[in-house]
Amino acid sequence: MTAQLYCFGESGNAYKAALALTLAGADWQPVFVDFFNGETRGPAFRAINPMGEVPVLVEDGEVLTQSGMILDHIARKTGRFGGSTPAAQQEVWRWVLWDNHKLSGQAGTCRFLMNFLSAEKRPEGVIPFLQGRLKAAYTVLNDHLAQRDWIADTGPTIADFSCCGYLYYPEPFGFTRADWPHIDRWLGRIATLPGWKHPYDLMPGNPSDRA
Repeated sequence: MTAQLYCFGESGNAYKAALALTLAGADWQPVFVDFFNGETRGPAFRAINPMGEVPVLVEDGEVLTQSGMILDHIARKTGRFGGSTPAAQQEVWRWVLWDNHKLSGQAGTCRFLMNFLSAEKRPEGVIPFLQGRLKAAYTVLNDHLAQRDWIADTGPTIADFSCCGYLYYPEPFGFTRADWPHIDRWLGRIATLPGWKHPYDLMPGNPSDRA
């Protein structure tokens, strides 16, 4: 049965799952969620995911939410990208958890405030605060990648797909690839993997649809 991924193009967390599914060769199809018109707050979507968030993966009657859980499911089911050794598997999860707390959690909020929320609704001082935290996270990741090609193993893993979730988007939120040369090269390596697509090409929905 074809898996369904509830997603929309602007969501970096959904992109992590969509990218992993694609690169692992899984049989899946996107289901567009109209986030900007409030679909995730409606009863139909909340019946699928009471947390009111994407991504949601529905496969063989099982409903999975939270990008880290979905990435782990994809790795276990396909036998790909989960880490080649027990030590690498532990390292994968260390970086997935770090990403959710230190990188994607900050980047997603900062990007939303700067690009998808009107200026009068932006809380004062929050964007500079988030950008400061993000600079610290970029430094950690850039330094980690200085002497290695991939985050957690000798090849790509779901840790890479998790950490890159927001870093291909064109909307400004304080991240410029050229400022972080090791991250830049790493993003380039991910983009050469067979089947890689930009988030706006991989999932339905992008800002131009609402222009």
